[in-house]
Amino acid sequence: MAVSLSGPAKERLLQLMRLLEKHAAHGERGPVTSARVEQLTGWSRDTIRKDISCLHGANEAAIGNSAGYEPELLIPLIKKALGLDRRGKFCVVGLGRLGSAYLNFTPSELGEFELAAGFDTNVNRVEILKAAAPLYPAYKMAEVIGRFGIKIALLCVPADAAQTAAEKCAAAGIRGILNFAPAALSLPPEVAVRNVFVADELRNLAIKMKEMA
Repeated sequence: MAVSLSGPAKERLLQLMRLLEKHAAHGERGPVTSARVEQLTGWSRDTIRKDISCLHGANEAAIGNSAGYEPELLIPLIKKALGLDRRGKFCVVGLGRLGSAYLNFTPSELGEFELAAGFDTNVNRVEILKAAAPLYPAYKMAEVIGRFGIKIALLCVPADAAQTAAEKCAAAGIRGILNFAPAALSLPPEVAVRNVFVADELRNLAIKMKEMA
């Protein structure tokens, strides 16, 4: 059984997985060098080796050596440890400028996730927008989310509509919400929420820049 991973370790492994996937997607063969990983991430070799050593099935070849890290060995281990070895479906709720932008993402940009549907209260917008995924008026959320087995929602509505929209998502069976609305959500504990507030991200970046000065 794999040792449980800390939050920071999970973040590091996610970033390492992205680096390995990018390496493979560019048609590059062989390992990603340890020096390259350290250059791009700032982590020491010992730190990432310690994270990887906690993965079930990790061995010396997968953990890496002086040559680097093998994508074909590590990517499956990381996905399994983080619960990303199965494809998941998500929907976009709110198809304004931000929400509609996600309709144009390619499958390769979405990783293990499939955009299954989009919803908006504006029926005209639903009819006009072009997307690979089907689009529906918001009143069909419960029916469509249940039918497609969608578990994650990207919430891209205005702040004053966020709580109501989030409650409808939860009632329809959504168990994870990526919230882009600048509003705090109050939902049952079984619904995971990750907030992406642009102002907070800018503040965090400014703080980091000051610390680096």
